[in-house]
Amino acid sequence: MKKITILISMILSCGLLFSQNLPNINLKNLNGKSVNVQKLTKSKNVKVLAFWATWCVPCINELDAISEVYEDWQDETNVELIAISTDDSRTKKRIRPLVNGKDWTYEILLDDNQDLKRALNITVLPHLLIVKNGEIIYRKTSYTPGSEDEIYEIIQKYTN
Repeated sequence: MKKITILISMILSCGLLFSQNLPNINLKNLNGKSVNVQKLTKSKNVKVLAFWATWCVPCINELDAISEVYEDWQDETNVELIAISTDDSRTKKRIRPLVNGKDWTYEILLDDNQDLKRALNITVLPHLLIVKNGEIIYRKTSYTPGSEDEIYEIIQKYTN
């Protein structure tokens, strides 16, 4: 029974059994403007939501790796990456300097109360979602070098 539970958990974490709509939650961008996540992702274009934190080295490595190929991804698929920081009140002051230093061109949203993270049952960082028409079509946790190629294959599969 324990093996079945683990298998089901693994399948669910990969997004293979069901899809999920995004909740109606507002986050702020780096300029303090409120952004509704549901409205932002209700698009026929594929969106990638990357949950990260300044203290998460694998998160930063993943966003750096994607940054190197992101322009090509956009040219070929019109995908948009939205990096959602889950830093809390103690570490959120590190976000802007880190983003400016990295020169990431992604939209950065702040989930400082972790409302979206909780609503989506995200317990591990990095956590990446691929969304189309407001619906989660793929979910991935952790980062290993080269996994951005796998992500891009999935983006291509869902791009019209």
